[in-house]
Amino acid sequence: MPTETVSRTQATDQQKHLQIANQQTNPLANFPKFCSYEWTHEGVQKQVQLQCKPKKKVDPATLKWAFKLAERNVGPQYRECSLGWQPKIKQADLNKPWARYLIATDPATRTPVGYTMFRFDLDYGRCVTYCYELQIVPEYQRQGLGAFMMKALEQMAQHFSMERVVLTVLKNNEDGIRFYKRLGYEVDETSPDKEENAAYEIMSKSVL
Repeated sequence: MPTETVSRTQATDQQKHLQIANQQTNPLANFPKFCSYEWTHEGVQKQVQLQCKPKKKVDPATLKWAFKLAERNVGPQYRECSLGWQPKIKQADLNKPWARYLIATDPATRTPVGYTMFRFDLDYGRCVTYCYELQIVPEYQRQGLGAFMMKALEQMAQHFSMERVVLTVLKNNEDGIRFYKRLGYEVDETSPDKEENAAYEIMSKSVL
């Protein structure tokens, strides 16, 4: 585990960076190129629009959809590991007052098709953007959308002087681990030791 020892100057700088980042209503506004994503699938041009909102500005129907999508995508993996699927805990996590959402919407159907839930935070003495969820509707997976949304998080993290993007992934989520490794994420020094036999590992990527 890393030490949390930082100098007084470093601590002051970190507080400033976090304060500025957390004052942003829409941190994606600095990056218009990440407000939409286009690709071609089977000869058909596709597009989604991305919006970044604090949890308090996300409507209840979308929050309910976010929970259902998480249950659909990773519920089976939770049930297969020691953590188990705990819907009340997941719902509470998705409704944290500090949560920020980056939501991808198909303008043709006006329906959400993917989201990340994240926050700017201090983690073991480091300023980080912590990604708690990345969920994409199955029909929109393997189209580059998830990688695009992670890149948006990285750009925001770098812009607001965060040191890393950090995330947690279940060890039995082999596709997820391969996906993050392909994007340059590695097992973080804060990840549980092998002796702890945890069901998850923490991964991160430097954005400095």
